[in-house]
Amino acid sequence: MSAAAVPAARAAAAPVSSPAALGARPDGSGTAFAVFSSVAEDVDLCLFDETGAEHRLALRAAEGYRWEGRVEGVGPGTRYGYRVHGPWDPAAGARCNPAKLLLDPYARAVAGGVRWHQAVHGAAAGDPGRPDDDDSAPYVPRSVVWADDFDWGNDGPPATPLADSIVYELHVKGFTRLHPGVPEALRGTYAGLGHPAALEHLVRLGVTAVELMPVHQFVHDEALAARGLENYWGYQSIGFFAPHNEYSASGDRGAQVVEFKGMVRALHAAGLEVILDVVFNHTAEGGADGPTLCFRGIDNAAYYRLTDDLRSYVDDTGCGNTVDTHRPPALRLVMDSLRYWVEEMHVDGFRFDLAASLGRAESDFDPHSAFLQAVGQDPVLSRVKLIAEPWDTGWGGYEVGDFPPGWSEWNGMYRDTVRDFWRGVPETVPDLATRLTGSSDLYGQGGRRPTASINFVTAHDGFTLADLVAYDRKHNEANGEGNRDGTDDNRSWNCGVEGPTADPAVLGLRARQRRNLLATLLLSQGVPMILGGDELGHTQAGNNNAYCQDGPLTWLDWSAREGEADLSAFVADLCRLRRDHRVFRRRRFLRGPAATGGTRADIGWFRPDGALMGPDDWAAGYARAVVVGLSGLADEGDAFDDPFLLVLNAWWERLAVRLPGVARPMSWTVAVDTSDPADAGRAVDPAAELAVGPRSVLLLHGARPAAGSTHSSLR
Repeated sequence: MSAAAVPAARAAAAPVSSPAALGARPDGSGTAFAVFSSVAEDVDLCLFDETGAEHRLALRAAEGYRWEGRVEGVGPGTRYGYRVHGPWDPAAGARCNPAKLLLDPYARAVAGGVRWHQAVHGAAAGDPGRPDDDDSAPYVPRSVVWADDFDWGNDGPPATPLADSIVYELHVKGFTRLHPGVPEALRGTYAGLGHPAALEHLVRLGVTAVELMPVHQFVHDEALAARGLENYWGYQSIGFFAPHNEYSASGDRGAQVVEFKGMVRALHAAGLEVILDVVFNHTAEGGADGPTLCFRGIDNAAYYRLTDDLRSYVDDTGCGNTVDTHRPPALRLVMDSLRYWVEEMHVDGFRFDLAASLGRAESDFDPHSAFLQAVGQDPVLSRVKLIAEPWDTGWGGYEVGDFPPGWSEWNGMYRDTVRDFWRGVPETVPDLATRLTGSSDLYGQGGRRPTASINFVTAHDGFTLADLVAYDRKHNEANGEGNRDGTDDNRSWNCGVEGPTADPAVLGLRARQRRNLLATLLLSQGVPMILGGDELGHTQAGNNNAYCQDGPLTWLDWSAREGEADLSAFVADLCRLRRDHRVFRRRRFLRGPAATGGTRADIGWFRPDGALMGPDDWAAGYARAVVVGLSGLADEGDAFDDPFLLVLNAWWERLAVRLPGVARPMSWTVAVDTSDPADAGRAVDPAAELAVGPRSVLLLHGARPAAGSTHSSLR
């Protein structure tokens, strides 16, 4: 079907009485539409009736490169799009093509998805300099007019302090798709996540926030569709205001907005915050050979960073393009979207995918970039949680520790160090000590706190915890890329056998290693993030890049819950221990004897024989164990907490440990023992030699001397 076969605009939309906000705004008797384009010569508003027939109305040019108009009788549920008439001149960075139906960048809801066909591409096949004339409307989604009067009731943010937070990363679909307690019609949806059966598991674990993998409207890549696969993870956003319609049990004509709000309200009622993983660094339109779905056809150069010849796209994201938040139109779009999700959708924070690209100015990362400054001064965004994935794929794109105060960061150095320590890599004890105590080398300057470090051992991108201790190599054959995709730097250890095994010794070691990694995570300073399903023993059969696997490989297998009940209970116990003791979630960095002049130290580092570690001990490359004393001293005016002794033994044999002399006047009990979880609660003779199991964590909980005695810090 060619563009000539579609009726041209025969009438003009009515003028608006005052400048309309961008997007579609229904007012009860009609809807005002407005879209930005600095290059358009004309803009058609395309309305679709119930039969799918298209009706075009011309929008009027207004100040500030706005195109706007009002249509009487149009209300919520109406499907629409835009066609932009303007220059097709790739050499000048312009790619307008009225044959392409375009989504509204400010659409609150989207109906349908992309059906891959040559017509969705702006350029002709085999001739990138010539526009494609085929009409794309039969193959692309529609924007949906939407406004609802959702009753939030007494909903309010849980407002959990960052230091008290435990984040749980999950996939909206994968979390409940196989959950037997969620009604079948709701599984894999926003309503399913808000169902009491799903909430019960999260509450019982003791996490405080869910971090949802992308829920902005996204596209399933053309290359994946050709292989019979889908973009499961969702990192191909195209609608920054619209909840992804495939996660709705209520339909895609706008009801997904109501369903999403209902999910947020239910999570809040359970005391859980909602953090969105947002993808503003690139869009699903990809490179110059990608589809024309929205931004490219509206105002290409206003939204994307272009190379010097203007024909191609700067690609700091590995996805074909980079959104140019250095330019006002793109920056406004991102800021308006963020405020919308906080104010209208009641979310509690954001994790920014490849955030280093958002902080780039003309080329390099700049902590004072337009985007970071805009967020920092915004009165709405300054009160929510802001988490950066502090890297991208561009030159100099690893920016861990470089974001400004007010931001937290996924701490990739924490992940790498903890993995290395527990797989027995030598010379890791000094770095482990830094990671356990909040990574002050990264965040100890410029007013930042330990809460700047989002600690994690596993995340969606990489091995699950079960696979981390069962595979030395990735096994991504199912992705159809010859096992070339995904990282080769896994820092994993299969405990002696690659993949599944029935060997009880190997299975026992793997179980202990999982407990070691989880205990280290939840006892470290900073903010812990757990990968959803790790507490259930979720495996992806060694696939460390399951971005395109929408099926049982990635959906959580709740039938395994009974077999992993001990691990889930272990995680819940760790979360409870962290919640009950402020010493594990301090607001300020711990200080050792050197920082306090030798008095009232917060922390002490000891050898297994009970002596303080000296320079030679820190330099010993063979060391694979450390004893950490936490005094429980007050943090920012809080009352004293109890003291703790933490022993981390990555050695493959049993370790004899003597308590430091200063700890012996106290009484001690086992709080955590990964070699024997049932040992928790056992009293320990402080004068006796302790036998710490091979490759295990032992945490002792101390009781202070009787009232009236002198308090001794662990130093």
